[in-house]
Amino acid sequence: MRKQFEWREDNKVELLVDGENFFPVMLAEIEKARYSLLLEFYFVSSGVITSRFVQALIRAAQRGVMVKLIIDDFGSYRFSNADRDVLKAVGVEIVVYNPLHVSKFTRNFARDHRKLLVADQRVAFIGGTGLSDVYWLADEAGCPWHDLMAQIEGPVVTDLVSMFNELWQRCTAQVLSPGGSVEQKGYSKVRVCTVQGLYQQDIKASFLKRVNSANNNVWLMTAYFLPSFSMRHALRRAAKRGIDVRLIIAGPHTDQPWVFHASKRYYSRLLKAGVRIFEYQPRFLHAKMSVVDSWASIGSCNLDHWNLRWNLEANIELHDEQCLEQMTQLFNDDLLHCQEITYENWSKRPWHRRLKETLWAWISHLVLKIR
Repeated sequence: MRKQFEWREDNKVELLVDGENFFPVMLAEIEKARYSLLLEFYFVSSGVITSRFVQALIRAAQRGVMVKLIIDDFGSYRFSNADRDVLKAVGVEIVVYNPLHVSKFTRNFARDHRKLLVADQRVAFIGGTGLSDVYWLADEAGCPWHDLMAQIEGPVVTDLVSMFNELWQRCTAQVLSPGGSVEQKGYSKVRVCTVQGLYQQDIKASFLKRVNSANNNVWLMTAYFLPSFSMRHALRRAAKRGIDVRLIIAGPHTDQPWVFHASKRYYSRLLKAGVRIFEYQPRFLHAKMSVVDSWASIGSCNLDHWNLRWNLEANIELHDEQCLEQMTQLFNDDLLHCQEITYENWSKRPWHRRLKETLWAWISHLVLKIR
């Protein structure tokens, strides 16, 4: 088990909301890169926005930039061979994490769910996006997906490089340059926090610590709400002692309807304890963000059973007044597009909805028992 990353001072963090805002900035940094580009994405699907990234990476490689790309085998099954081949032809190195194979049995469940871009070991982007038109363009109702990325400059970028290099070495046995020191850029105090399946769950442990010591508010935004018992217990305890506990959860627009129904099994006890639950209505809420008092976390982890059991995940935690204001404003703006679930209305839902929730909750429980 790797040691935990330390808090880093003097960073600059900016919250970027939705693909229309973060994709152009990410592409601009790729175009500016002169030395190295490190990319790690779970969901990669060929299409309009991915083609823009492919062409930008080709241009970077042709001007001599070292380009390394880690993609998850399951998450990238719609990333065409044609796109992969044109990247490889110009020298882009692609690593496929944990290729699927029937002989691996349950080890096939272990996925790289992280989302990361580092340009010249100078600026990084981390959050919930993939490279897909569902974050950019889509014909289906409820799209494009609502998601977040954080743009980071400063000393903490060296830890994100270290995290990438560690996985690259694990997959290839190649040791990449650790890079040099990164100059101070701002006033944010930032820490990289990770999950590596059951072996390391820093993100969960850190969130629970903050919730258990909260003084004012616990706000959580997540796409898939299948929290562990310890998380449910912590949220209920916080609400009972008067903390403002609010959850924004994906509503009817979702890519995993079974999770939407299975998650309902947890509503009653949380609502009884005073936790306020809001379901996001306009489109699929894919963002993963939490704000507890003056602390915040953003990244790839949904804090659900599946993420914490099987996946590689990466978040950043931060203390930054300006970024906290951005996150607070976003949370309040998104509440305007939510339907609040009250205990009174929830207890009156029809029997067929209760049956569907019970069925999917039972199935999810069985799945999580898989070893």
